[in-house]
Amino acid sequence: MHLYMIIGGVFHLLAGIQSAAVRQDTGVKSASVGDNVTLHCFYNTQVAMHFSWYRQTLGGGPELLSNFYKHDEPSKVFHWLEKNPRYSVQREEGMNHLNISEVQLSDSATYFCGSSHSNIAEFGDGIFLSVKGVNLKEIVQWPVSQTLHPGGTVTFNCTTHSGTCDGDQSVYWFQHGSRQGVLKARGDKCKPVSSPPASSQSCVYHLQKVNVSSSDAGTYYCAVASCGELLFGNGSELLVKDGNHDDPMAQMKTLVWLSIIRSVILFLLVTICLLVELSKSC
Repeated sequence: MHLYMIIGGVFHLLAGIQSAAVRQDTGVKSASVGDNVTLHCFYNTQVAMHFSWYRQTLGGGPELLSNFYKHDEPSKVFHWLEKNPRYSVQREEGMNHLNISEVQLSDSATYFCGSSHSNIAEFGDGIFLSVKGVNLKEIVQWPVSQTLHPGGTVTFNCTTHSGTCDGDQSVYWFQHGSRQGVLKARGDKCKPVSSPPASSQSCVYHLQKVNVSSSDAGTYYCAVASCGELLFGNGSELLVKDGNHDDPMAQMKTLVWLSIIRSVILFLLVTICLLVELSKSC
């Protein structure tokens, strides 16, 4: 009896491991107002039974968009989707895609695809949908890439070029793939930068990382909310190199020199021993 229970537990564990593969679009997906967008999600077909989509706006909590059971009729629609006909779910074996038609600025958010079985829920890493309007013209991030050793410091910069729209800008920073969510959210004051024409305004924002470690490596995005829209920069990549593995050529040179020094020392010792023996024989 105990043997059957153990075998059953092992199979249940293996099924849970196999079901962990919820794959969805990640990173940042840009769209313009009025575009049609599809967010892709694929899941393990063997054990997953419930499937869902959530979205989370910056500074807000997660909101359930859709949730259905594997054996539900295809015509069954989650009540949130009934109230929001621009959203629809494309359901087929092994996939659960979210379609958004005629996107609006309010659709800018992070979208998570999930599946569940045996009271275990699995989620993808999420994808941020950035809907562009006409007010915020451009965001420039620099440095594009920075390489540091552990313990180093880096400052990421974000410049916004806005149009004639008045109003404060809210700036958000986050690391792609990080489970921390928003790293820094602030209604930062604009630090003006001269930028013709006079009708436009440029602002610079900063994010500083001190005492970096390998967990800080990744791509950092600046997102600026202004005039009812949210726009992302192209990202700044941070590479953190372990000092013990960062320069194979230097390590090779060091080994060669150590080998040469050892050979010279051995040669000198042998020479001294021979001279001592010769002096004794005399």
